[in-house]
Amino acid sequence: MGRKTQHDNTHLTLEERRIIQAGIENGATKASIGRTIGKDETTVGKEIRKHRQFRPRNTYGRPVLCGKERECRNKPCREPCELYEEPKCTRRDRSPGACNKCSKNTCRMDKYYYDAVAADRAYRSQLAACREGINLEPQERKQIGEIIAPLLAQGQSVHQILCSHSEISVSERTLYSYIESGVFKEYGVTNFSLKEQVNRKQFRKCKKRKEPAVYQDRRYADFLSFCQEHPDTPITEMDTVYNHPSGPYLQTFLFRGSNFMIGFLHRDKTSESMANTINLLQQRLDPLAFSRLFPLLLTDRGSEFERFTLFEQDANGQSRLRIFYCDPMQSSQKPHVENNHNYVRDILPNGYPMDGLSQDNIDLMFSHINSTPRRSLMDKTPYEMFVFLHGTSAAHALNIHEIPRDSVILKPALIFRKNA
Repeated sequence: MGRKTQHDNTHLTLEERRIIQAGIENGATKASIGRTIGKDETTVGKEIRKHRQFRPRNTYGRPVLCGKERECRNKPCREPCELYEEPKCTRRDRSPGACNKCSKNTCRMDKYYYDAVAADRAYRSQLAACREGINLEPQERKQIGEIIAPLLAQGQSVHQILCSHSEISVSERTLYSYIESGVFKEYGVTNFSLKEQVNRKQFRKCKKRKEPAVYQDRRYADFLSFCQEHPDTPITEMDTVYNHPSGPYLQTFLFRGSNFMIGFLHRDKTSESMANTINLLQQRLDPLAFSRLFPLLLTDRGSEFERFTLFEQDANGQSRLRIFYCDPMQSSQKPHVENNHNYVRDILPNGYPMDGLSQDNIDLMFSHINSTPRRSLMDKTPYEMFVFLHGTSAAHALNIHEIPRDSVILKPALIFRKNA
């Protein structure tokens, strides 16, 4: 006889989520947690998988973690080979499904943590968000509007249109709601286009819903705790510089140990564009060099950095770094990159157009900046310190070259005269 599924058709409460968290911490199974709160075990499993927080491992010096590491002869692992196997953990991957209060203090794997308060807050926020705005991209709205406008004018019903046009991805009830709210008004479709008119509040904004940024476990206080647990992990600060709100944008990285700085030019100020730089650097650099240069990123809460998974995971979903965010309006928490921007502003003053610049111009600028001796480095240059720590090949992979000290130029003429 199959098991009897428990359904009471009610939302999980904060107290029930606290019981789930306590069950995880005690190593209980999903079935026993479900019996305690009167829910089916699949409900508990879905709740944990949906709201557990991913916490990448520290990749410093260990870019690859393989399940066959002990018996493998190809050591050390710098990149996945044909024998690579994803490491597994019964507690994390099966039951209870999270790492809260795990007894394995030396675990080096990616971790998931479930927090009842954060899970409840995220769920309540989702309930509110799903009732706001519309769930259509501008192109989707245009496509649907152009299909339904002439057909409604011919006297067809919404149901009739949907039966003939499977490319319309929304349901009949949703399409009625969009029409009655004025979503397709610019295409000549209003509630008066329907056979049954319903008075509703007119839709004003046609904007794709934006998911709120979540910085749980990635705040500055979490950054300080991580540094205390891993004091030898190098820190790289990341920021954005621009001379006009419409761009172009300069994404900058500064390696704290050497004050070495690099930058990349972007036309779009989005998380996808900024994360593509990390993808590019991972391709350019040796895997071990990448893990030593980018194990830990500290940045601000700009919208271009808020999608942290794009930075923390590669195209295969493997962990490659940890990213943390400064507190709001606290640029002083990443002082090194902010102070080093003074050198950038010597060459790219506010008001100078950046539209005509290329990545070669940016690489040249940072080659001169990194060849400038610093008092904080005992009159060594950031380039000299970087090469001492990471080697010349790493500097050349970043397209930075040493400039003789007497040839260093820190004026706009360095790059703007070439574009005149």
